Amino acid sequence: MATSAKTASRKASPAAPRPAAKARVQTKVKPDAEPFVRFYHSPASRDKMHATLSALEQATHPEKHRDDLADLVDELTETGMDYYFLRGLQSAKMGFVAEQSAKLGLLGAVKLITSVSRKFIARMDAAQLTAVSRHIRELTI
Repeated sequence: MATSAKTASRKASPAAPRPAAKARVQTKVKPDAEPFVRFYHSPASRDKMHATLSALEQATHPEKHRDDLADLVDELTETGMDYYFLRGLQSAKMGFVAEQSAKLGLLGAVKLITSVSRKFIARMDAAQLTAVSRHIRELTI
């Protein structure tokens, strides 16, 4: 049986080295832990978040911090939407028009979400505000 020249040359030459595989980031997750995703925000935003939550949690009248909590929720919503959607689109290099269209769409979504969340926060009592604060803290762990 005749062997083609291409097959013979492949057999004769040593295997080309494979490119190094990218190292995967290994995280230790408890087997019973719930799956999660997270986003990163700036150190200044983190500091503001902790200051807002601490002020609310330590206040004798947490209701006085409703506006600050609503502002925090607005900022986290906007940052999260940017992180989850726009960064992916930018890394896919979809182009200027697609990116601008996505930004416009997300801006509308963020405005809707923040206006609704602000209305709910405005009606919360001390216990409810503290529960929201606790929930946000749990998300940062």
